[in-house]
Amino acid sequence: MNDNAAQHDETADDVNADLQDRVNNRSHRPSSENFKEFMTSNWEPRKDLGIVAGDFASFTVARREALSAHFPGERLVVPAGGLKVRSNDTDYRFRPHTAFAHLTGFGTDQEPDAVLVLDPQFDESGAPTGHESILFVRPLADRKSEEFYADSRYGEFWVGARPTLEDVTRLTGIHAAHIDSLSDLLAKDLGPGHVQVRVVPQADEQVEALIETLRLEAGLDTSSAEVRNELAEIDAKLAEVLSEIRLVKDEWEIEQMREAVNQSLAGFAEVVKNLPRAVAHRRGERVIETVFDAHARLEGNTVGYETIAAAGDHATTLHWIINNGQVREGELVLVDAGVEVESLYTADVTRTLPISGTFNDVQRRVYQAVLDAADAAFLAAVPGNKFSDVHEAAMKVIAARLEEWGLLPVSAEESLAPEGQQHRRWMVHGTSHHLGLDVHDCAQARREMYVDKVIEPGMVFTIEPGLYFKSDDLAVPAEYRGIGVRIEDDVLVTVDGNENLSAALPRRPEDVESWMADLLNN
Repeated sequence: MNDNAAQHDETADDVNADLQDRVNNRSHRPSSENFKEFMTSNWEPRKDLGIVAGDFASFTVARREALSAHFPGERLVVPAGGLKVRSNDTDYRFRPHTAFAHLTGFGTDQEPDAVLVLDPQFDESGAPTGHESILFVRPLADRKSEEFYADSRYGEFWVGARPTLEDVTRLTGIHAAHIDSLSDLLAKDLGPGHVQVRVVPQADEQVEALIETLRLEAGLDTSSAEVRNELAEIDAKLAEVLSEIRLVKDEWEIEQMREAVNQSLAGFAEVVKNLPRAVAHRRGERVIETVFDAHARLEGNTVGYETIAAAGDHATTLHWIINNGQVREGELVLVDAGVEVESLYTADVTRTLPISGTFNDVQRRVYQAVLDAADAAFLAAVPGNKFSDVHEAAMKVIAARLEEWGLLPVSAEESLAPEGQQHRRWMVHGTSHHLGLDVHDCAQARREMYVDKVIEPGMVFTIEPGLYFKSDDLAVPAEYRGIGVRIEDDVLVTVDGNENLSAALPRRPEDVESWMADLLNN
């Protein structure tokens, strides 16, 4: 580091320290030695919390082994990430990085700043023999420490007790070590001609900075653009593989998905029950949002993504999450929502509901076209077909209906050709995406492992065609304008076909009407 850089860092540190001092200016906490002594004494011994191995632990072993097989002899670093500031000195609720959660089994609020390391092992000849997993965590602080009562971000007095190292090992089946020893392991045998380190990019800036420092100390010149690009590609490959090993869900993950979907369906029922309240409120969309979100928080962890409660023309905005509009009789409301359970697996379900309880003729026509497209997509979502076949099946139906209604400027066949695609004006999104720990799961996977991948049993993805006619769209007759319809279900691919995990939520227009009537009248 040159002198100017060192001076810059010192200045930045001084500024940060000054800012922290200003935050502390409002503190009324005593600082006397008498207070400290009294505060850290006369506490009962901590009770054994009875932590046992998580039901996920036997499954995460195979996931780590799958990752290990891709990178023999290399050190793999998967951080949970740190707490993120919401405002000033308050943090968002913590959610660990998806890859960390997948490999460790940690779910909601567990464990900020933790780092999973897969440390390479070698036989006597130097040949790689797999990896040892080590979980570096910030363990429960001793009650004699100031952290216990004075640290508002990590202290037990402020945020509750963290698990001990023994607790973490017992829960996850992974050897746990103090986070303070992370640097020593990462530095071991590091450098040109020795062990290569890969770290999940953008998961934890501090861990990435530590690894860059250790690389420099080991003699690796990271100042050149060529080396930096090479290292970025090395880390990106790790992110890619971490996505791809999630494409097929194991038995435990599938059960988590079932629970997420089932809780989401219960949330939709609560939404329908509250539609009269939504109609009566000046921001009825927000009534729908908060009803579903409250259910998600009560019965799961939270929502898997911001709830879309889009009434009337708002339904033609694909990711409408402002949710400040009115909910009016005679219009449709598109509700796209999913519960994230404690393990962080999420559902992703959409239903388009007639606010008055019944569809009018044009609404029903559009809805039925979308449903037919979804049914065609389900028929294509089977082992042996490509993932892209699901989208193509839906698009054939969409294009055919648009041609039938006289809305396409060309034939359906011409529109479906790569040089056409005019039908996509009214459905610009894809029909499916993988689903799991992330609502758009496995997003770093290569195209050949995602869009062009052959469908396999154990895959879970959405089927969600739609049609969206904006209120100012002069390419369609006035009767269609302001109508947006999407129907989205979560599908599990099985050995002999697929299972609609969200099938219990009515899909056919007449079934939707009957279901809504039952809920509103009881």
